[in-house]
Parts: sequence; structure tokens; C-alpha cells
Amino acid sequence: MTKAPEASNASALKYKRVLLKISGEALMGPGDYGIDNPTVDRIAGEIKDAQNLGVELSLVIGGGNIFRGISTAAEGMERASADYMGMLATVMNALAMQNALERMGVYTRVLSAIEMTAICETYIRRRALRHLEKRRIVIFAAGTGNPFFTTDTAAALRAAEMKCDVLLKGTQVDGVYTADPKLDPTAERIEKLTYHDVLARDLKVMDQAAISLTRESGIPIVVFPIGETGGIVGALTGAGTSTIISDN
Repeated sequence: MTKAPEASNASALKYKRVLLKISGEALMGPGDYGIDNPTVDRIAGEIKDAQNLGVELSLVIGGGNIFRGISTAAEGMERASADYMGMLATVMNALAMQNALERMGVYTRVLSAIEMTAICETYIRRRALRHLEKRRIVIFAAGTGNPFFTTDTAAALRAAEMKCDVLLKGTQVDGVYTADPKLDPTAERIEKLTYHDVLARDLKVMDQAAISLTRESGIPIVVFPIGETGGIVGALTGAGTSTIISDN
């Protein structure tokens, strides 16, 4: 069982029901590919800290640390087949995160958009909502279950279906920049954007389908550094460094 949320921290929460999108690359740690268990444990510990504040929390994890469909398709594989392989990679990451969380005493459920009942539940919206109401962390796997859609789009879709207050997007940098700060030293960080700004300026935050869906659903996006200690709680309370995308 997780401990009850502390009143002082819970009162600082800006959001009650949250979807957290984590890239597969965030699980690599110092490696070039695969899953780094100490890194997964660190992120799981921060997810547990967030839940202890009283948040109803769900996750979507990408699969780029294991397999990236678009780049493989560009090398000659049929795009649909490549995307399905990428969906299987997200299931592997979801199971790794579930294992880390449950070793910390956090109740979780993995719900897959592709049926694989031997290892996880099949996604059903009402079942997922019930898990959240019971204070379980829900990990959505296998994207939308369809090729040609990214896990960013899957995150936006699940956030809308779960009626989330916010979509947290964990990245390797501390917000949205005018260009890739790792490649362009003149890139400037942006504190606040509208959905239209992201689309019009073609900023590489999330794909256009995800931005359009969050805009239609009125779900703000908070982009924050997943590699920074306390980054998830900071994004939830507004204390951390982040970029907020909304029309408000």
C-alpha cells in the first residue's frame, strides 16, 4: 500500500487526473538502447511520489529504446509491419515499468490496445477508468493499436478518454525550445505556447495529430525534464521548470 498524501503537498496540486507520456529513450539511461533498470527504478520512484500526492495517474511509454517504426520503415520495411513491431516494444517497456512500480508497493495495471491476455489486460475504457478510481496506476501499452499513429497520439487519445486534467510530456530537455538545444546553441526556451503556436511554427513537441486532439479536448500539455530529479512532482505542482501549451 502507498502512504496517504501529505496535506500540504496535496493542496499544491494543479491537476487531479494526469496522463504522463514518457519516451522509450528515457528508459535507456546512459546506454544507447534497451532498458536500464536503475533508470526505470528512478522514474518509478518519482511516479510513486506523484501518486502519494493524491493524483490519479496513467502512463504511456514509447518504444524507441527498443524499436522505432518510422526509421525502420525508411530502411525498407513495410510501415504497418514496422509500427506493429514498435507497439510490441511499448508493451515490453510497460511491463518493465509495472515491475519496478510493484516492487515499490504501487498497484498497477497494464492495458494493451492489442489483445495479449497472457501478460496484460486488453484496453477497455470503462475498465481503465475504474482502475484509476481505485488508485491504481494504469499503463497504456501498444499505442492506439493501429499503425501510422505515434505513441504521442496514443497519449493524447487516452488522456481524452480518461478525461485527464493535463498531459505531462517528459523529455530530455527542460521545456520547448525554438530549435533543438543539443544541436543549436542559440535555441531559446519558451515558457508558454498555444496549440496554434506549436502547429504554425512546426515545433517538434508532439506530432500534429496529438496537438490537435489535445486542443479539441481542452487538455493542456506540460513539457518538463524527465531526467531531472523531482521533475514529475515539479510539473504537477508548478514548482519545476516546464513549458505549458494551452489556449488559456
